[in-house]
Amino acid sequence: MKTKNIMIVGVGGQGSLLASKLLGRLLLSRGYDVKVSEVHGMSQRGGSVVTYVRFGERVCSPIIDEGEADFIVSFELLEAARWTSFLKPEGTVVVNTQQINPMPVIIGAMEYPDQLVERMRAAGVKVDAFDALSVANQAGSARAVNIALMGRLSRYFDFTHEEWMKAIEASVPQKALELNKKAFQLGAEA
Repeated sequence: MKTKNIMIVGVGGQGSLLASKLLGRLLLSRGYDVKVSEVHGMSQRGGSVVTYVRFGERVCSPIIDEGEADFIVSFELLEAARWTSFLKPEGTVVVNTQQINPMPVIIGAMEYPDQLVERMRAAGVKVDAFDALSVANQAGSARAVNIALMGRLSRYFDFTHEEWMKAIEASVPQKALELNKKAFQLGAEA
């Protein structure tokens, strides 16, 4: 099997690291060689966070270069637009339509770009955009955006619902398990 590459991008505190660990566990359970690499940046201050998940028969490096990502899962619109150069021509961006203002916007030095989904599509990017924040809130907590996004991503893979549930059970605390299972299901159906 040819190596597949997934980038998970977001803003610090959104749960992108948990999402990458969940995905890594799922892939390992299927017998793939999996490499996960995290780049935190200014994650503690709401800055950009990038995680690389690579899987296949044999994976030598955890790093994804420009033009190599099969999927970019983005927790925030601007982060999706920022990383599209890493996407393969036939790749897909799965993006939460939520907007989180970066520091230059907060201090008034810049404006948040408008129509980012339309701009990405106009540039030839395949975009699967949905409001993961609303889905997470419907499940019971805004903190479940990450799992709602994993639900949406699940549409692109042939893993069973049971395999995803086992990975969720192994990745989230027991007290948040039912909420996260619901967020996953709602994300998959959104």
